[in-house]
Amino acid sequence: MKIVVIDGQGGRLGQLIVEAIVREKIDCELYAVGTNSIATSLMLKSGAKYGATGENPVVVASRDADVIIGPIGIISADSLYGEVTPSMAVAVGQSRAVKLLLPVSHCNNQVIGVQSLSMSEMVKEVIVKLRAMPAFPAGS
Repeated sequence: MKIVVIDGQGGRLGQLIVEAIVREKIDCELYAVGTNSIATSLMLKSGAKYGATGENPVVVASRDADVIIGPIGIISADSLYGEVTPSMAVAVGQSRAVKLLLPVSHCNNQVIGVQSLSMSEMVKEVIVKLRAMPAFPAGS
């Protein structure tokens, strides 16, 4: 299973997600794709095997991902304070991957009807969802 974690800004959310996937020994190829080099670096230091930064890596990694994980802003052009380009948002949105989007309420993305969870609680939910998935959820 190919899991792509996409994050930007300071990279803390991506770092926590990668750490949890590694710690919980989720059987996967783990890709860290940052919208900036700081986010990528933190995710690589946390245990992701592969990493890249910027628009094209998001587009390429989204093509054959089984699961994409990141803040909800990765499907919204110009979010993460402009770090998500329209091409990135389209690539993630059109990907056949299962998308585990964390409802981080920044950059005018507000999800109504969702309980407010800490980053740690959201990461635990990600692990629960990953464990419940078949080996290749996107029909690879």
